[in-house]
Amino acid sequence: MPNDSSQIPESALARLGHTLYRRALVRREDEPITDPRGQPIGWLLDTRTPMLDGAVFDEAGGVLADRLRGRGVMQVAGFGYGAFPIVCSVVAQGDGFRGGFIRERRKPYGRRRLVEGPLDRTQPVALVDDILNSGRSAARAAGMLRADGFAVAGVVTLFNFTWSGGKARLEAEGLWVESLLELNLRESAHAAHSSGDTAAPAR
Repeated sequence: MPNDSSQIPESALARLGHTLYRRALVRREDEPITDPRGQPIGWLLDTRTPMLDGAVFDEAGGVLADRLRGRGVMQVAGFGYGAFPIVCSVVAQGDGFRGGFIRERRKPYGRRRLVEGPLDRTQPVALVDDILNSGRSAARAAGMLRADGFAVAGVVTLFNFTWSGGKARLEAEGLWVESLLELNLRESAHAAHSSGDTAAPAR
């Protein structure tokens, strides 16, 4: 995540990125894993495993918060189970950060919100997610935020699957994009993504 205003050494960022990857990687030799159609796959990344561990949660949140401060963004929103722990890890750093969860659709009763949380529509929001693949999911989430009156500044992810062109897709929509770790694993890209378990170029 190159940003000259960061206070965290690149070596620490690389170490965290590799820790996240190592902890999230699940291989078929370890347990049976399938794609959404039920077909066996070779590997996937389950980012909830490291991000719901207290030590990694706090470290990752600190790194992401540092990057966001450098961008002048103090609000984050996430869409889906892979993103929710990341939102919480940033908000847990304090320092005035606010977070929001994007629903699949607006709640039809109560406060009838699409975005839950104390986000301020007069301030920029960064979309956070676990993995950037094709960029379709992130583009959809950014569109939902914008339709609800929020100004989306950029996207921050733990990993970027470089072969799928997601970063270019989002940048073409006027968003800056940063990731902790760039992954080029095309030879293994027949695996699948499903609700935070990611290994296919479909996102």
